[in-house]
Amino acid sequence: MTTIHPTADEATGQGPKKVPPFAVVSGSQVQRALQGRERELVDLVEATYRLHGAGDTVNPPSYFLRFPDRPSSRIIALPASVGGQEPVDGLKWISSFPENVAAGIPRASAVLILNDHDTGYPFACLESSIISATRTAASAASAADWLTRGRPRPVRVGFFGTGLIARYIHTFLAATGWEFEDIGVHDVSADSAAGFRTYLEQSGTNGRITVHDSAEQLIRHSDLVIFATVAGRPHVSDVSWFAHHPLVLHVSLRDLAPQIVLASSNIVDDVEHCLKADTSPHLAEQLSGSRDFLHGTLAEVMAGEVRPPADRPLVFSPFGLGVLDLAVGKYVYDEVVRSGELHVIDGFFHELRRYG
Repeated sequence: MTTIHPTADEATGQGPKKVPPFAVVSGSQVQRALQGRERELVDLVEATYRLHGAGDTVNPPSYFLRFPDRPSSRIIALPASVGGQEPVDGLKWISSFPENVAAGIPRASAVLILNDHDTGYPFACLESSIISATRTAASAASAADWLTRGRPRPVRVGFFGTGLIARYIHTFLAATGWEFEDIGVHDVSADSAAGFRTYLEQSGTNGRITVHDSAEQLIRHSDLVIFATVAGRPHVSDVSWFAHHPLVLHVSLRDLAPQIVLASSNIVDDVEHCLKADTSPHLAEQLSGSRDFLHGTLAEVMAGEVRPPADRPLVFSPFGLGVLDLAVGKYVYDEVVRSGELHVIDGFFHELRRYG
């Protein structure tokens, strides 16, 4: 039996408050809660974008922990708060260690802490690499839908970068009704490209799968290009590769040279977040001296306030907002509670009386 401890707010004289029980949610539980619910999760992410656009969230800058002895690695803290009918606060703590891949383990690992709205007490710790991949993929699928309304729907998709995020994005696109005649694959690692091709074949896709030797081939042969790399600086710089005006989901944020960004229509998830930390849009701002190249946010597109022009490439650059992790994490927590499988740590909070 879980014990919920009453406390008194002595500073304000308010009545007793309850300290919530603390639970741990494993990756297997997270996956069971999310699997097969792609359409519902896209709806959840879109609702969260609308809350964010309406100012009913708090999403401070992310905080980067970097290491002099491990320059390619980092750990990022994303604090956030979501309002609405079921408010929740929290923090995602996610690491990116690219050299893990060579050792046969995933690059990213993460936990998500959920905090109670009324007391501030943390009430859950969830494995969050799956949550992070899910909210990223749901955001990408939503953008692909909204940004192709009024434009020809892409039938040739190209995946530039073939790790976990690419797999999740493909899963979400397929589950939300996307069908492609051609699926292009490109990765600097031949083994990764081959592994992603095997995944695509096993997923039951009907599209023709092509592994491209060069980035140029992939981009020129795709009308939907998905960047999901670990690039730390721009490595695609030829504007002519985009002459056919594809939709570009620039999920990894640092692949495109600023000249390509400036030659495109640009939609972001949050202006202030995207234009910092030397992302491609940030470099475009530095090069041009203004933000005039931005057409708006995805929430503004959803609201009908922004319609990007169709006479140039269209680039969606999502920074990846912590509020999305919170929304998906709270969804997982509620599903695990409903399943009766919540693993509560009794006595996690021990000192609950001010004077003993």
